[in-house]
Amino acid sequence: MNALEKKFLEQLRTRRLVEEGERVLVAVSGGQDSMALLSLFCAVRPLLHGELAVAHCNFQLRGAESDADESFVRDHCQLLGLECFVERFDTLRVAKDWKRSVEETARILRYTFFEEVMQKQGCKKIATGHHVNDNAETILFNLFRGVSLPKLRGIRALNGKIIRPMLLFHKGDIAAYLHEKGISSRTDTSNCTNDYDRNFIRNRVIPLIEERFAHKLMPSLGRLSEQAGELEEFLELYFENLCEREPGLALADGKLDVHALQRLTVFEQKEVFKRALRDMGAPVDAQTLQKLVDLLATQPGKIIMAGGQLRVFWTGVTLSFLRDTPHSLTSQD
Repeated sequence: MNALEKKFLEQLRTRRLVEEGERVLVAVSGGQDSMALLSLFCAVRPLLHGELAVAHCNFQLRGAESDADESFVRDHCQLLGLECFVERFDTLRVAKDWKRSVEETARILRYTFFEEVMQKQGCKKIATGHHVNDNAETILFNLFRGVSLPKLRGIRALNGKIIRPMLLFHKGDIAAYLHEKGISSRTDTSNCTNDYDRNFIRNRVIPLIEERFAHKLMPSLGRLSEQAGELEEFLELYFENLCEREPGLALADGKLDVHALQRLTVFEQKEVFKRALRDMGAPVDAQTLQKLVDLLATQPGKIIMAGGQLRVFWTGVTLSFLRDTPHSLTSQD
């Protein structure tokens, strides 16, 4: 094994991303990152004593180019002797039906498909090719969206069944690895445009910052991601213990205890509301959280809307959360 393959195996083992003998589904688009991911997994497979399979999504957003990506991945998997599961999506139509952005729609479709394949094929993990640069883009994207501090942790190496073993790898190292191995890849021409926010951050914002502050952005965002992750872990444990002491702060039958909420600081109230909104499948944003905090300063009988589909009203000694319509699919990172 070369240096990058050894580092890859170390990440899998030290972070316990893959257990001995597990069957892993590798998400492969045909681009540099996913092709490197697949090659790395093939290199370390004998030491993991596990099995590999590949999943490819054709979102049909680039016509013949999307179909060529699909054929490229299928042919490569055939050479490797790996099963390749492919799904085609009418992404634009679905995005219109769901009233969501194309990016968000594609993300939901992608992970729903992955979950279906994993269940049918007995795969324990789904691996994606996110790396240091992707994490930097995500942190900046979340920062511009105005997320809470813990959400600045960016992409997680392990998030349920989703693993990102290359999260500490730089894009330059990945490109060099593919060149060394003689592995070809596809180029998504849509990544060259700035129509999508992530593309604009990748193509315009990050290069401009790095031009002014050379070699400082990635390490700084990496530290921010690590510290935000530590904060998120602390808050999860803190509120788990808090809800054990104050059962009325955990959403039960769609209700929270008003008196227990009023004894908390504003920060604690918002954190409790975040968890309640997530439990109800409602979006979480700063404006909604502030509306809920302000509700506690009013009086019984007051009603507010949260996310357009959720009514929250103060009746008696409880805040009741009532969904007007069935909630739709939520997205994953």
